[in-house]
Amino acid sequence: MFDKLDGILIRFNEILELINDAEVISQQDKWRKLMKEHSDLTPVVEKYKEYKDTKINIEDSLMILEEEDDPELKDMAKEELSLSKEKLIELEESLKVLLLPKDPNDNKNVFVEIRGGAGGDEAALFAAELFRMYSRYAERSRWKIETMNIHESGVGGFKEAVFMIQGQGAYSKLKYESGVHRVQRVPVTESGGRIHTSTVTVAVLPEAEDVDVEINMNDLRIDVFRSSGNGGQSVNTTDSAIRITHLPTGMVVSCQDEKSQLKNKDKALKVLRARLYELELEKQQSELAQNRKSQVGTGDRSEKIRTYNFPQGRVTDHRIKLTLHRLDSILDGDIQEIIDSLITADQAEKLKNMDNV
Repeated sequence: MFDKLDGILIRFNEILELINDAEVISQQDKWRKLMKEHSDLTPVVEKYKEYKDTKINIEDSLMILEEEDDPELKDMAKEELSLSKEKLIELEESLKVLLLPKDPNDNKNVFVEIRGGAGGDEAALFAAELFRMYSRYAERSRWKIETMNIHESGVGGFKEAVFMIQGQGAYSKLKYESGVHRVQRVPVTESGGRIHTSTVTVAVLPEAEDVDVEINMNDLRIDVFRSSGNGGQSVNTTDSAIRITHLPTGMVVSCQDEKSQLKNKDKALKVLRARLYELELEKQQSELAQNRKSQVGTGDRSEKIRTYNFPQGRVTDHRIKLTLHRLDSILDGDIQEIIDSLITADQAEKLKNMDNV
């Protein structure tokens, strides 16, 4: 580990020289890449420097204990030694986490797809509540939201909601949300007061750049149609809605959020590109980890990840066995504690796997 850290320190110092070189600055693409690398390495370098300083403090304290006769100085050195040893252990653990392989998609924007599953109207109503939860979380994070396609149900819920969240680290935070979200409550239409269980599927896809996925336009069938809303509302007078079918995979993407056919087509292509990119990622990940599953789950949309129990006011994430009794605030977008716990569990699992290699 420390050989790797020394190599990172050498590279960091090389980058510092390069980003201040006039010739490199004139090559903006190269300079931006170096600045990105500098930004990525800075937390590791700062923590490693702190680690090295702490080791020096330990050596200084040991020297005082060996060479000094003053009891007061020795007591101070003992206390400093104890604190420094504790700090050294913490810093070493932090460095291990910082050296874990980074997900190349972590800083990407995301597409979130929410669909009502088992439970009919009740599932559609909860899909709308999850849409609001993620929207409120995005607002708290100062991220931008852009809707792609909303397919309303007849009771004010969503059969499907597809939207984009743009912001630094969006995928790194939201990637753990993929899977089946289960709701347990008494529906408003239930006269007998019985608790019903409904499900909603959530998929979180990293935005794919043109360089990530190349789409052959000859592989697409593009249909235009008139967009429609619930109960005849929001009906366009022109055929501006777009439906794109990717013939090799059978994937279908619709977008009717914009009044412009061109804008809807552009949005639909972005969603399609993200879905094709995810398909390729799933293939790669299954090949690399057929016999190993992360503690926080596979991200499979068929995997039940969380239960929202209204009668008990609780939310339980089944992957990490975390239960929180503050359902209302969570549905209002206060999900950071859940996300942080999932990230910590994922890091712990990766560290364990790294130690077993």
